[in-house]
Amino acid sequence: MADRYDIRVPALQVRQGDRHIFCFGIDGKRLLDFTTVSRVRRSSEGSLDGYQRPEVLSHIRAIRRYVESPEAMLPNAIVLALDGRVRFEPSRQFSAVDYSIPGELVIPVDETIDEADKPGLLVDGQQRVAAIRDADIDAFPVAVVAFIADGQDEQRSQFILVNNTKPLPKGLIHELLPDSAGYLPPKYARRKLPAEVMIRLNIDTDSPFCGAIATPTSPDGRIKDNSVLKMIENSLYDGALYQYRNPEDGTGDIEQMVLHLKIFWKLIAEMWPIEWTLPPRKSRLTHGVGIQSLGYVMDMLTDNHTADQLPGSGLERRLDGLQDVTAWTAGTWDLGPDDQRRWNSLQNTPTDIKLLTKVLAAAVRVRKPIS
Repeated sequence: MADRYDIRVPALQVRQGDRHIFCFGIDGKRLLDFTTVSRVRRSSEGSLDGYQRPEVLSHIRAIRRYVESPEAMLPNAIVLALDGRVRFEPSRQFSAVDYSIPGELVIPVDETIDEADKPGLLVDGQQRVAAIRDADIDAFPVAVVAFIADGQDEQRSQFILVNNTKPLPKGLIHELLPDSAGYLPPKYARRKLPAEVMIRLNIDTDSPFCGAIATPTSPDGRIKDNSVLKMIENSLYDGALYQYRNPEDGTGDIEQMVLHLKIFWKLIAEMWPIEWTLPPRKSRLTHGVGIQSLGYVMDMLTDNHTADQLPGSGLERRLDGLQDVTAWTAGTWDLGPDDQRRWNSLQNTPTDIKLLTKVLAAAVRVRKPIS
């Protein structure tokens, strides 16, 4: 077989609004000839590449055993994003409806190019394709639905939409949101801006959170991404970061938001340098209850200050009041009359977050207001 050739498959072009999708059948073992699995990762510059979740080997083995059985059937379509090298050639066959046109999809295959340069990307069906690839069978035809994508931003958006009703890892969604384009469900659209701010905190080398937030591209992070996201989201909609947000269209001044957060949290990290480096099971400072409670303290102390006004404002003096009331890694929390608890008994619950916030807020109120 030549290094370069075309795969031609009978297909239907189906019009959906101003876009088209292509429906066809193909031997599943041939999909990887022209399709790649782009797993989520970050370049050395911090930009996001790819969008797929890692393969789950146990799930693939289970699908493979099923595919090798005589009764095997995979009725759900594989979803592909194709680039402009793929073309559709309509046939002259009569169609009973104007939105569906029969023809052939022409897919170029070049065995000499790198995996990342193939014309197709798997949006949904990664584990099924891997199982078929490994199965001890000669062929296994599958149904495919494909679309022509304008770029990786659209591919990421489609990946989120396609997987919206599935148990997709939240961490992967959070990592993809900042680089997604087009329509997103409301619950994801609300988190797109907080996710963008969080990613900046995690990749900027001058950030106290640099590499500390656990995400698919930062698996060694000690702080849960959802804890930081909630802290940012609370501040964006009802706190100090609100001043940088445009409530009309949901956009915001990312640079000022990130700077504001860096200034505050750098002071926190310097105040408790050991506690800040420990995982949540050893330090309530990096636990969800600590991150969110201190986020509310940040809002209370800096709500009327821009990021440029924070240096030299006396914020450090106010935060000194926290030293006497905190028990991040040892000791006892005094949460009120008859409510004294061991340091690690606080949990990431609304009740405990509210109680801890009240204690921390009282400690900084007794200090001189920042100028």
